[in-house]
Amino acid sequence: MMNTSSLPKSFDELINQSEKPVLVDFWAEWCGACKMVSPTIQRIASEYKGKLLTVKVNVDEKPHISGRYQITGIPTIMMFHQGRILMRMSGALPYEALKAEVEKRLDGV
Repeated sequence: MMNTSSLPKSFDELINQSEKPVLVDFWAEWCGACKMVSPTIQRIASEYKGKLLTVKVNVDEKPHISGRYQITGIPTIMMFHQGRILMRMSGALPYEALKAEVEKRLDGV
């Protein structure tokens, strides 16, 4: 989903230093709702290429990141820009709902 040639060294660097907002999908392999929302996340990533970075964080593989943001239910979708949390939503959101929230946040950046 993301150009890995210029990836920062850490998640913190990405969300704190990226010029573009970063949409983060907190998910797990065993999560059915996560699999349902994955195509929506991919569609948003494609439509907003150049305006938004999109990353997936597997909560089982990165518990220190999900713990820091108190992710208790997945999928949880968050948007960051230069260290600030712009958005946080949980559940298998329909495309139109997620797109509307992303649009609102991008307009303010």
